[in-house]
Amino acid sequence: MRDQDVYIIDPPKMNAMTASYLPEVFRGLGTTFKHIFGTIGRGERARTMQYPEERREHLPVGEGGQYPNNYRGVHRLNRDEQGRVKCVACFMCSTACPANCIHIEGEESPWPDREKYPRKFDIDELRCIYCGMCEEACPVDAIELTPEYDVVGLTRQEMIFDKQKLLSIYDKTVEKKPM
Repeated sequence: MRDQDVYIIDPPKMNAMTASYLPEVFRGLGTTFKHIFGTIGRGERARTMQYPEERREHLPVGEGGQYPNNYRGVHRLNRDEQGRVKCVACFMCSTACPANCIHIEGEESPWPDREKYPRKFDIDELRCIYCGMCEEACPVDAIELTPEYDVVGLTRQEMIFDKQKLLSIYDKTVEKKPM
């Protein structure tokens, strides 16, 4: 590197007050108190919600506070008209998944209307990026992302949803399906 390519920049001189950072501390405290007392003074409620004791029924987006049409929450496995799992174990969802969080083990179907069904179907919800590629790739609309957003688990194993848990989410959310 040549000497003429190097620029030496001197930092601005600070007096004792600026060097102590007290003016910036007081400016930050002023902003904090303005937000605290400004909200209370206007009679507004604080924006912080005490989750999980307080829960929102719907996200505050769209007409009437409903979920937006493209909201993607926890997965579910859909059932067909006979109540069976709709999945045909084609592995399209696990192939399309960029996070590689869907694991399927197929088995020969006991029903005459399909060749295979998933003996085991697991989704690692902690690894999922909720992109919706699995939903788009599925040829029979067996997997779907629901508007449910409060997925809670205390261990990593609880956040790996198996076939039974995914079907139970279908049972809970089938009447809440967004149009």
